[in-house]
Amino acid sequence: MKVLIVPVIAWAISQGLKQVFHLMGRNRRVFSGDTNPKILLSGGMPSAHSAIVVSLAVFLGLQDGWDSSVFGLATWLAIIVMYDAMMVRYSSGMQGETLNKLISEQGSKLKKLRVAHGHTPVEVAAGALLVWL
Repeated sequence: MKVLIVPVIAWAISQGLKQVFHLMGRNRRVFSGDTNPKILLSGGMPSAHSAIVVSLAVFLGLQDGWDSSVFGLATWLAIIVMYDAMMVRYSSGMQGETLNKLISEQGSKLKKLRVAHGHTPVEVAAGALLVWL
């Protein structure tokens, strides 16, 4: 059961820190214009995605050994998720913002898109390092 609880704790801490960073003037890109509960927003500092997958890999490394197959699998999962957060999701978020801007400027009747924000490399690194604190 601990293998499920540790990533949830990492998620909760990272999502809470997003609120703190928002109060400090960061994460404006993520918090502007979204009607979802703020604790559930994606993107911003630090990356909850990174915190979750790195906490899982570290937990499995400590529990099953750093040379175990399950640690190796969790590590590759973490690398893929962090790459996706920085490259794919970040790009799609920027594209969504651009499309929403065009919809507004053109006076279109189209509904604005929900923009899923990705992460910058610093945000991903912060989420990954959060696990080690």
